[in-house]
Amino acid sequence: MLLQDPLFLVVAAAVLLVLFILLTGIGGFAKGGDFNRKHANRIMRYRIYAQAVAIALILVFVYFRRGG
Repeated sequence: MLLQDPLFLVVAAAVLLVLFILLTGIGGFAKGGDFNRKHANRIMRYRIYAQAVAIALILVFVYFRRGG
């Protein structure tokens, strides 16, 4: 079962982290103001880094689960 697979749980956590960062950025953009001016670029960079890690973990997961 997938929920007992530690690699799947790491991948799921990485994807949820990307979602959280994305929603934080969208919320800051929607609210605007001082928070958006100070943190918008930093949040975007964090999302890109987290997304790259999540994609790499997904590829590792698929590789090992296909018998690689």
